[in-house]
Amino acid sequence: MDINEQQYHYATLSGGLKVVMHHRPGSVAEHCGVAVKAGSRDESPCHYGLAHFVEHTIFKGTLRRRAWHILNRMERVGGELNAYTTKEETVVYTTYPAGYVERAIDLVADLVENSQFPTAEIDRERQVVADEIDSYLDIPAEGIFDDFDELVFEGTPLAHPILGSRESIDRLTSDVCRRYLRDYYRPDNMVFFYSGPEKPDRVIRLAERCFHHRIADMPPASETGSGEALAPAGRFDTVREIGTHQAHTILGTRIHDMYSSDRYATALLSNMLGGPGMNSLLNVALRERRGLVYTVEASTALMTDTGLFTIYYGCDTGDVERCRRLVSDIIGRQASDTMSQRQLDDARRQYIGQLTLASTNSEQRALNMARSTLLRGSVIPSAVHLEHIRSLTPDDLREAASRLTALSRLTLV
Repeated sequence: MDINEQQYHYATLSGGLKVVMHHRPGSVAEHCGVAVKAGSRDESPCHYGLAHFVEHTIFKGTLRRRAWHILNRMERVGGELNAYTTKEETVVYTTYPAGYVERAIDLVADLVENSQFPTAEIDRERQVVADEIDSYLDIPAEGIFDDFDELVFEGTPLAHPILGSRESIDRLTSDVCRRYLRDYYRPDNMVFFYSGPEKPDRVIRLAERCFHHRIADMPPASETGSGEALAPAGRFDTVREIGTHQAHTILGTRIHDMYSSDRYATALLSNMLGGPGMNSLLNVALRERRGLVYTVEASTALMTDTGLFTIYYGCDTGDVERCRRLVSDIIGRQASDTMSQRQLDDARRQYIGQLTLASTNSEQRALNMARSTLLRGSVIPSAVHLEHIRSLTPDDLREAASRLTALSRLTLV
């Protein structure tokens, strides 16, 4: 993957805000934004959904701009303004044609420092988020992942849905949102990122001009959130009736965190089992050979202190157990039978090829750069990732599979 890693640059603004930049000379598109180390796990129980709600309403008015001016600022030059929330971070960013970097940085800084959350806008957006919650409830293939999180992370800050509930978002007010912005959208808890053709020195000068908050001038943050250690999860086998024709099943287990050296073997194994390739082991066994499922996929979600490995499939209700046995048998064989070097070479070549193609998406690269800098302190060069993947042995993959043999199950029927 050639992503010009020598062109990564880091800086810290006078106010304490860390900056990471990817210089891409000649690029016709630019990306910039702010990544905030705050997500749904940082919410108090009475305010579940707050991080996501702030992400929605941060565009609804600042000290300098009304909602329409915010939405129109980048759109009128062909750009897009966007944001997303996870369990551990929130990202506000814009993608736009090259040449509008000053406009973009000024807008992003205004949003994260000066948003006011007008009451009328809050009330209107509350219904939008409520509709988003309802849409998840109407789509079992999406909602089942929230249901599984509630079970596998029960009793921890990671258990509740990122969107919250209708009841919890009804309790969110302008004051609550402003307090959350003050507590978490701080220079020492954020990273500003830029990817594009502008020279780093100019980006830093513009950022210094646009970002005004300083760590030394800010009041202490309120005591909210929870970074407590997560106890091991118990195994479960749960069936919930939802009255649909198709049954939706997730098999999964907690795994290591994002810093573990085991993450490379887990990632390659997950790709072999149920990655995007039509030749994945589970797709061949469940769909191509037996026609039991339309979709089967394996995935990992790694966080700062834990992780999750899941396999999802949808099938007729009468085939749930058969599919589960097939999945268990395939993972069991990976755990008991050491694969050949040729099999490993084939799997590794496919995975590296997929990563190479994915690296051509400059927006996703910028977001990955921001997350890595926020949670790790810097970007890990792709050459390092590839070195770890190429150094994996058949025994590494067998050991990774052995850690996945005791899968919990949630089925919606």
